Amino acid sequence: MARILARRPVLGGLGALSGLGLLPVAGRRAAHAGPRETARAVVGIRAEAGPEARSAETLGRERQGSGVVIDAAGLVLTIGYLILEASGIEIRGEGRVVPGEIVAYDGESGFGLVRALGPLGVSPAPLGRARDLAIGTPLFVLARTGGLDGRPVTLVDRREFAGYWEYLLEEALFTSPPFEAFGGAVLIDASGAVVGIGSLFVGDAAGKGVASPGNMFVPIDLLPPILGDLLAFGRRQEPPRPWLGLTLREENGVLRVVRVAEDGPAARAGVRPGELVLGVAGERVGSLAELWRRVRGLGAAGVDVPLDLHGPGSVRRVVVTSIDRDRWLRWRRTL
Repeated sequence: MARILARRPVLGGLGALSGLGLLPVAGRRAAHAGPRETARAVVGIRAEAGPEARSAETLGRERQGSGVVIDAAGLVLTIGYLILEASGIEIRGEGRVVPGEIVAYDGESGFGLVRALGPLGVSPAPLGRARDLAIGTPLFVLARTGGLDGRPVTLVDRREFAGYWEYLLEEALFTSPPFEAFGGAVLIDASGAVVGIGSLFVGDAAGKGVASPGNMFVPIDLLPPILGDLLAFGRRQEPPRPWLGLTLREENGVLRVVRVAEDGPAARAGVRPGELVLGVAGERVGSLAELWRRVRGLGAAGVDVPLDLHGPGSVRRVVVTSIDRDRWLRWRRTL
C-alpha cells in the first residue's frame, strides 16, 4: 500500500451535499438533517509511527486520512493501515484538534478504531447496511483533509477483493468516479448512514479486469459482529489467521513474490523475491484469492504451509511456519 496523504478537495464541504438534495435547504423538512450530522461526524486523522515500526517502510511514518465518530464517547472508525503501529494519534474535527489513542486494529476486515481524548463536539454517525445497497445506488463519500471534502459516487460493483498483503474480503464495495482522499473516507447513503470506509484506489471498479477507475470500500456490515471484541480486547477473539510475510503480485494467473517481510515466516523459510508461487501442498493456485483461501484452509496461525515455488531453473517446496501477524508488528501498546 502506498503512503496515504490528504489530497486536493474534489467538491467542497456541506454545500456539495446540499446541491445533491442530501442536506436541508430553505423550505425542506428537518427530517432530512441526517447527512448533515454525519458530515460533521467525519474527522481527520493524523498518525505517526516510530522509526522501529515494521510498517514504516511501506506506509511511511506519517499518515493522514479520515474517520467517523460512531459513539458519544468519541470512538472513531477508520481504515486500519492509517494507525498501524502508530505511536501518536491526532484527531481533527470542526475547529477542534484533540489527541487520540488506538483502541483496536482488525487486520481481517481492515478496520481500525481510535478514541478521541477530548471533546469533539459532534454527534455520532449512524451505521447503515451495505448489503441492502443495489448496484447503481447513488452514494456520497466524505473526507476531512483540512476542511470537509466530498463528492457523489455510484456503487458500481460488489465482489471479493484479495490484496497482495495477505488480505481477503469476501465482499467489498466498489464505487466510481474515484475519490483521491480515500484513506478512511466515509461512504454514506442518502439517509446519512455510514455504509463503508475507504481503503484503496482501484483501476477496475466496475469489474475485475474492466478499466474503470474508482475506489474500494470496506462494508460497514463487517463491524457490528466484532465490535464488542474490539472494544474489550483490541482485536477479534477468534483464532488468528496464518500469516506468511509475503507481498505478491498477480500476473496473468501467476503469483510472483515481490517482497519478503524482514524476519517474517517466509524469510526464515528461505522464500526469495522473484520466485513464483505455483501452489499450496501440490494444489495449483492462480490468483491471490485462491492462495489466501488455501492457506487459511490449513488452519490458524502456527500451521505449516507447504508452498510450491518456481525459481531460476528449479521447482521446490518450502514449508513456511505461519504466525500471528499482530505479534510480529511492533505496537507501542498491547492490542
